Amino acid sequence: MKHTTNYTNTFIEVADDCPVSQAEVPSEKKIKTLAELQYKQIMKHPYRYTSDDIIFECYALKNDIPESERQQARIQFFSKGQPCLRCSPLSKRYGFGIHHNEEGKVAIFPVESKEYQKFLNDSTIKKVKAMRSKKI
Repeated sequence: MKHTTNYTNTFIEVADDCPVSQAEVPSEKKIKTLAELQYKQIMKHPYRYTSDDIIFECYALKNDIPESERQQARIQFFSKGQPCLRCSPLSKRYGFGIHHNEEGKVAIFPVESKEYQKFLNDSTIKKVKAMRSKKI
């Protein structure tokens, strides 16, 4: 059975305990962070990749999986459930909402932006909150 992290026509709101009221770009570190990898991939190509694409690509980059082995590694990776973008540091820590369109492709929007508010007010789009960082 293949597991997936993809949503369609869904907006992931920032977590209730997100520490910022304005989105922050993840800072560049010597060792690339998950937040930085996800941010760059989504910002460079909005609505080009699905959640599965982004989560696997970041896993592959962090684990130095060569291009020639990625297809098999992806099958193995999704043979068990993986955390979805509700767990992404972009919406938990950095203040970005994540929109999944009708095809499941994603783009990110700063919490303070008009687009973010538009998604919140759109009754045709399902809304889910990003996971909290701390237990209540």
